[in-house]
Order: sequence, then structure tokens, then C-alpha cells
Amino acid sequence: MLISFYVAGLFNRKIRAGIVGRRQVFKNLERQLGDARNLERTAWFHFTSVGEFEQVKPLIEAIHTDTRIILTYFSPSVAPNVESYPYFDAAVFLPVDTPSNAKRLITLIKPTCLIFSRYDIWPNLVWKATKDEIPVVVIAGTIHPQSKRLGKIMKSFFRSVHQCVFLHCAVSEEDAERFQQLCVPDSQVVVTGDTRYEQVYRRAISVEPGTVFFDGQATFIRPILIAGSTYTDDEKVLLDAYQILKEGQPERIPHLIIVPHEPTSTRIAEIQVELNKRHLSYICYSELSVDIVLRDIDVLIIDTVGILAKLYQLADVAFVGGSFHGSVHNVMEPAAMGKPIIFGPTIQNAYEASLLLDKGAAKLVQTPQQMASVITDWLNNKGARISCGNIGKQLVEDNLGAVESTLRYLRRYV
Repeated sequence: MLISFYVAGLFNRKIRAGIVGRRQVFKNLERQLGDARNLERTAWFHFTSVGEFEQVKPLIEAIHTDTRIILTYFSPSVAPNVESYPYFDAAVFLPVDTPSNAKRLITLIKPTCLIFSRYDIWPNLVWKATKDEIPVVVIAGTIHPQSKRLGKIMKSFFRSVHQCVFLHCAVSEEDAERFQQLCVPDSQVVVTGDTRYEQVYRRAISVEPGTVFFDGQATFIRPILIAGSTYTDDEKVLLDAYQILKEGQPERIPHLIIVPHEPTSTRIAEIQVELNKRHLSYICYSELSVDIVLRDIDVLIIDTVGILAKLYQLADVAFVGGSFHGSVHNVMEPAAMGKPIIFGPTIQNAYEASLLLDKGAAKLVQTPQQMASVITDWLNNKGARISCGNIGKQLVEDNLGAVESTLRYLRRYV
């Protein structure tokens, strides 16, 4: 597995970035631990990427004052978010999950508790922590019904992992039942909800109405469609739909704001090539100035990070990316802002996406034609837009309380 990981890095830029980030991981960790606060308790949080980081943030902030916080993460995409976060004592990429790396990490960190966010659970870490009598906890845990962990081939292996977890905090009753299939009968599996609801709600209510996010914002004169966390696969469907809209009702064509999941120079260039092919006018966020006029601009490309969640406030309609790529990204952010939501077919990774769909706060589309139709219906019916947005916002508000519920259990271990 280790060899295949490095071979994959030859062909995958993201994997390659992770390999580079791991080269000095122990040296970086030792240096940071040398400067860390000298506290009695140490909570080690591990998460794979941005969404899972959002889930642990409110828990970290609740215990940070009297608990040393160590963060490890897997995906390079979350690294900038971690680096700008003020509430940790040390943070590094998680090394490849081998017995020797697990032993070395635990020896260095000496955690009071090891906490995994959602589902990124690493076997050797779990087994070594259990052997050293370090409690292992999963927060905001979820397993979708088609998970390979529940299949005949992998179930036995994952039982050997999950049976070592002291506490599973699941986001729903259905997830709790699936975790029980991997645990011994007396394992502690509880339903505490999804801590991201608090995060997105706090962020949403912190944004004042009428906030100016970029120069020239006031010169947008048409409705606004925001496409968040997009990949190339998402943008293909999105831009096809946008052209259908432009051909059908050119006077009602919305301004489109594209926020790629990773706004690297390569990705921005790819988007620009596509927009040029389609003869769509565009400008990048980094090119905006105080005298800019966006009236006739079709597309604004956001080539920076960290503003999407609040930017959704501007949207009349929101499209959430990842849903034509592999797994849908954060649908709670536009929901918390009270926006009607569109996503593609790949949502099995996100329980909350199914909830929004079932309650009528979101629409699932398979084709550009379907996407264009949904956008047209919502842009032509303000009442329907508001109604869908309010349903989504209410769903977020109804699910608040997961942080306090999770903390009631977590405080037993930290």
C-alpha cells in the first residue's frame, strides 16, 4: 500500500503535494511540540479535509483553554485553513499509517485522547492507541449505507478497528445502527448530531446584510448564481447549463460566480480556457479594483480561498460542487444562508444533502438541461426561492446542539 501511494503521487498532483508535505513531518512536529503549552491534557484531533476540520473546530475552541491541541490532517487542500487557524499547539500532515509511524506519533504527542472526525479512521493509530490505553473517539461519525466497511470482504477488518474505538458519536440514528454492526454489543455508540451545523450557523449570522465582499459588487445588476467548491466535472455541466440559460433568456441570465475547490493557477487557467471557448466574459477576483464595473461580466472567478461560506449570502441560487466529481461538498453553508440549493447525483457521502432534498430545500440534477430548468424556475419565482431557502435554514437551526451534546461525552476523556 505504501508503494502504491508513492506511485500514485507520480500521476496525481494532490497526492504528490501530500507526499511533499510529509517529508519533514516528524521534524516539524518535534519543533512545534517544543514550543507547545505545558498542560496536563492533550487532545489529538485528526481529520481528512476541510469539511471534517469544520466539524472539530467548535470542539477544539470549547476545550482549548486548558487542553493542549494537536492536529493532523490528510489532504493538502486543508493545509492553508489549518495554518491560519489560531487554536492549536501543533499541526502536521498525518504520515502514512504504518505501525512504526503510529508508535512514533503517539510517543511524541502523548495524547490524553485521540479524536477522529467523521470517518477518516486509521487502523494502526487506533490499534496502537488502544494498546497504550489511550481512549479513541469518533465525532460526527457517519457511514453511508453502501460503505465498503459494511461489505462482506471488508467488514471483518473494519470490525477489528471499530471495536477498539471507545466512543462513536454518530450524526443520526441510521449511522449509529451502522456503526453498531462494526462494534461489540456493549460498545458506546451515541447519537449527538453533526457539529458542522453550529459552525455554518455561527458564520451565517455573523455576516451583516449588505456586506460588500469585493470591489465592483454594486455593479452586478442581474441575479447571482454561485457555484461553490467546483471541480472540472462540475464546471462542464454548470457551463453547459449556463449556455442554455443564455440562449433561452439572455435578459435574465444570472451573473455566475465560480469558486473552484482548489483555486490553483492551473485550475484557474483551465476555467478561463473553458470560458473563452464558450465566449463568456469573465474576470478574476484578484483583478478587481475600486473602479471596476461588472455590469456586463458573465463570470467572476474566485481565485483565493476562505470566502466561499460568507459569499453565499450574495446568491439567488447556489450550486454545490463535488456532486458531479465524486462526493458533494458542504451543502450546509448555503442552507444556513437561506439559499435554494442545486447539486448533482453524488450525495451519498452527505446525510444532510439527502435531508435538504427530502424537505424540498434542494434539487438534484443529472444533466445541464435539468440544471438550467431548475435555475430558470427559481429565478422566475422569487416566492419559491425564498420558501426553499427558508426550509434549508430551518433545517440548520433545528439541528443545532450537536456541539454541546458531543462535549458532554468528550469531556470524559479530555
